[in-house]
Amino acid sequence: MIGGYLGLFGSAFLAATVLPFYSEVVLFALLRQGGDPLWLVATATLGNTLGAVVNWVLGRYLLHFRDRRWFYFSRDQIDKAQRWFQRFGYWTLLLAWMPVGGDALTLIAGIMRVRLWVFLILVGLGKGVRYVSVVYLSDWVPI
Repeated sequence: MIGGYLGLFGSAFLAATVLPFYSEVVLFALLRQGGDPLWLVATATLGNTLGAVVNWVLGRYLLHFRDRRWFYFSRDQIDKAQRWFQRFGYWTLLLAWMPVGGDALTLIAGIMRVRLWVFLILVGLGKGVRYVSVVYLSDWVPI
């Protein structure tokens, strides 16, 4: 079962980066195989939160490259994202679990230089609640 936990950690880590991946499917499968829900949630939350830290680090150093020709984001896009984050604040990091926009929030948090400890608490809390929800919802799915 250790391989299952490592696979869950890896899938959760990748799912938090810009790569499209759904760790909930892996969590659900491991729950059906009799995995301990507490350890599975902890593993998935840790992996997903650490994956989000990768985005935060990228955001911290992203603007160093904004004058390069290959830089992906326009100045207007960055300004708009910064204004949005300033308007709604760091509490939006509780929504970093969302499949659409969650990764962008963690990147913007890095650009906005949100303190890492604040980032870890809010992102970890939001992602943990998502995985706990998967555990509870898995009881409703018949197999």
